Amino acid sequence: MEKAGLAIAQLALALKPYASCHWIFCGPGNNGGDGLEAATHLHAWGQKVRLVLWQPHLDRPTDSKKALKKIQSLGMAIQDHLPLAEDFQANDLIIDALLGVGLRHNFPVNESASEANNQRIEDWIADVYSVGLPVLAVDTPSGLNANTGQFQDATLQTQNIQASHTLQLLNAKPGCFTAHGRDACGTLWLDVLGTEALQEITPCCAVLNHPPMRRFSGLHASHKGTFGDVAIVGGEALNVRGMGMTGAVDLAASAALHAGAGRVMTCYLMNKALGAIHQNLQDEASWSHNPVQPEIMSRSFDALDLSTGVVVCGCGGGVAIQKVLPQVLQETTQLVLDADALNAISQDASLEDLLKKRARLNRVTVITPHPLEAARLLKKDTADVQQDRLQAAKELALLFECTVVLKGSGTIIAKVGQTPVINPTGNARLATAGTGDVLAGLVGARLAQGLTDFESACAAVFEHGQAADLFQGASLTASTLAQLIRGPQTASLSPSQYGT
Repeated sequence: MEKAGLAIAQLALALKPYASCHWIFCGPGNNGGDGLEAATHLHAWGQKVRLVLWQPHLDRPTDSKKALKKIQSLGMAIQDHLPLAEDFQANDLIIDALLGVGLRHNFPVNESASEANNQRIEDWIADVYSVGLPVLAVDTPSGLNANTGQFQDATLQTQNIQASHTLQLLNAKPGCFTAHGRDACGTLWLDVLGTEALQEITPCCAVLNHPPMRRFSGLHASHKGTFGDVAIVGGEALNVRGMGMTGAVDLAASAALHAGAGRVMTCYLMNKALGAIHQNLQDEASWSHNPVQPEIMSRSFDALDLSTGVVVCGCGGGVAIQKVLPQVLQETTQLVLDADALNAISQDASLEDLLKKRARLNRVTVITPHPLEAARLLKKDTADVQQDRLQAAKELALLFECTVVLKGSGTIIAKVGQTPVINPTGNARLATAGTGDVLAGLVGARLAQGLTDFESACAAVFEHGQAADLFQGASLTASTLAQLIRGPQTASLSPSQYGT
């Protein structure tokens, strides 16, 4: 705790060396004890410190008690009520040490305390973050679950709890990188406090710091087969149900093309593929090529060789995808399943069995669900998936014995036998139609270029988010995103080099 307090004080001083006052809000647990220790250092360095303790009558852990006695021995003032708005100055810094990784609710009520001094700690948290001053959070913003990235209290979920900086102590916390944690934590800092014991701990997950890359073949004797084939199957045509979704296939194909796949083929699901009424010749001819990107080749489903190359299946597939999925699941060697393919599998036990069987046949599968699709596959509610995204991804990986890309804020990549990975790239610009199709095509390209299923997922997710982060325009469309994707890189990284 003493080391933690010193780390907090040092970072606070570095972030705002000329702060008029350091307001330190402390809870009754060890997180509050860290804040008390920080106060002793700032006080010793001549900084103005205002300590605010929530319900100081509560019993504290042993180390926290020692820290409080140290404060009292220094004669530092402590208040047990929230400051008024006029008490703050524009150049002040707030340190949030109310609740940390061991957060809990239902603290005992002090019957003798006044109503003002007996507020719920959640009310204090909301008030602290509503002041509008920079906030340095200790370990996590108070109320945020360090493992899931969700706020424990429903009222805090709707508040604008957003720290300017978060100092993680001892180890990085998964919840700071996914779900609400990405917005709530601000700039992340880490201090391991000089401990060596962490080296012996098996991590629950890793955070990507660079995408795994394949070695680019610059040999003059290279040919398009060197960089692999990708076939995109989906895109229910307008004449099937009156809801054309062929653009989803175009986006996935464009991403695979720009990612450097040797050959990219599109297979739109029309009436002919469904065995329904045939289109007239003029309609049939209109699908014979891609007028926007002539490098992309059109194929009928019957003309595809599913056993070679990589198949990306489901983008905009609608109900039409159900007819071709059994064959795709049984014959494809390397498969990326997205969107309506996943919805169809979630509704059909026989398709689920075919997906599970692929692992036993040593066939490669990557699935890329968003939270609702993941919930359908797990027979849960979306809220259950979002409540613990890391756990949901691991459950899917175990259920289907494949690589899982659970999309969302802090996309999670999971596979049995691999440490799950949280992706740090990407932003709200990706919250638009078609960006998931771009990701599916990119995963397919990296598979075709020789990366393993897990490496392909990690690389594609990182690059996909990074392209959005580097984009300079006002709004990002999926078609623009596909064109921002880069080809294979010139280096090769081992898994130990891209996970931290």
